[in-house]
Amino acid sequence: MGFAAEVKEELCRQPLKRRCCAVAEAYGVLLFCNTFQPQQVRIITESQSFKARLPQLFRKAFRLDFDTIPPAGEGKGTFLIEQPEKMRTIYQTFGLEWAGSVSLHINLPLLEEDHCRRAFFRGAFLAGGSITDPMKGFHMEVATTHYSVGRETPALLQEMGFAPKLACRKGSQIIYFKQSNHIEDMLVTIGASGAAMYVMSAQRARDIRGSVNRQVNCDSANLDKSIEATQEQLDAIRQLETAGVLPTLSGKLQYTAQLRMEHMELSLAQLAALCDPPLSKSALNHRLRKLVDLAKQLGEPQAAQQEPSG
Repeated sequence: MGFAAEVKEELCRQPLKRRCCAVAEAYGVLLFCNTFQPQQVRIITESQSFKARLPQLFRKAFRLDFDTIPPAGEGKGTFLIEQPEKMRTIYQTFGLEWAGSVSLHINLPLLEEDHCRRAFFRGAFLAGGSITDPMKGFHMEVATTHYSVGRETPALLQEMGFAPKLACRKGSQIIYFKQSNHIEDMLVTIGASGAAMYVMSAQRARDIRGSVNRQVNCDSANLDKSIEATQEQLDAIRQLETAGVLPTLSGKLQYTAQLRMEHMELSLAQLAALCDPPLSKSALNHRLRKLVDLAKQLGEPQAAQQEPSG
């Protein structure tokens, strides 16, 4: 079972107590389902739990049954209502005129109470919603074919403290969230607290992976710098030795050069720990920088002699 199916299964465990909430949930189902017109209601779903909930929901909200219900079993199933009297009852419940083809809007007086709004969006997700497995990414959306409903839904969500995004895809209005915390809050609002916890855990796991990757990258960069610095020190010591300069240096610098040549693989901190008497990392680095600077100075007079005269 995919994550979206698990979310819908959890939502369908919400009890149908208040009739006003059943009406609001059915309203969300109808505005975001496949077809809601004066002549027909058509709801297609493959969610087994939603299939079981729909007949109970419509009896609670409208006191009527579907004309056609799908046979039990896996796969997609279609629920139909086409009888005129049933369609009239549904339209009257929502304060809509049952005549001709009209542009549907969200009837806000039906959603004045917070619990009714939560039920409305639960129905919208059950009928027209989808959500990505948070282990793969963060995306939650609901889709409607009704233009005005698609434009009014974000405004209603904003009143509830959400900040959804809106897009158009193949003639449908898509209201969606991409931030994990917004998805968590939305899931809690519509009654899927368990799924919200899963999203939260996925985000934490992603944060930990990101932190580990950043640390590994940082360590790798530091290691590269350390290797480059060590190679520069070794080249400088060899250059000073070849030029016969190394024996003329102070005992401290000669000791440092010998220590570095004998322990090429050690880091600066490890090398400082071997010094006798003990040296700080900073003091040892100062000595090694001095050796590098002296090696650079060896080539300067020669380079100046080779410059063409004015």
